[in-house]
Amino acid sequence: MTAPTTGAGDRRLTPGARRILEVASELFYRRGIHAVGVDTIAAESGVTKRTLYDRFGSKDGLLVAYLETRDRRWRARIASRLEAEREDPVRRVLVPFDVLPEWLSESDRGCSFINAFAELPEPDHPGRQVIVAEKKWLRSLFYELLVEAGATRPDDLAVQLLSLHEGAVVSSAIAEESAAAGAARSAARSLVTAALPAR
Repeated sequence: MTAPTTGAGDRRLTPGARRILEVASELFYRRGIHAVGVDTIAAESGVTKRTLYDRFGSKDGLLVAYLETRDRRWRARIASRLEAEREDPVRRVLVPFDVLPEWLSESDRGCSFINAFAELPEPDHPGRQVIVAEKKWLRSLFYELLVEAGATRPDDLAVQLLSLHEGAVVSSAIAEESAAAGAARSAARSLVTAALPAR
């Protein structure tokens, strides 16, 4: 499996820097990236703008740290569940769906990556690169787990599972479909089971 991205979010953070990151993360998620300036982040963190720039270099550096932190938390949850689910290859493929209900209960404004992607149109923006890497990682994870399970056409099926997964995230947040994660998991299980060779 591909390792999480590294960068500003991976540095050892001082208590002050951790506070800045926590405040910025909440503000970026709740209000949006462009609606939040460094003045607001510094004021609500109880630090000077100079401290913010010393720790993260720029607002973009802070944004990247926010996205990378979310990315690591998400991957760690999946890795933990995969570690616990070693026996059944179909259940292993479905782990990203199993983690969703708990994750979505903490993310009532939807996927922070999708939200940020909509605000970052420049392809070379460092934050956008973190987002793209995270989605590609999830697709690759599905592919690896499908190969492990012996599924036919794992490449195509990985794209289908990614689409179901991301659709569940959006439906839960925007359409307030509380059953979206369960429905997506059920559909994913049917697709995976149908792709397995007869035993």
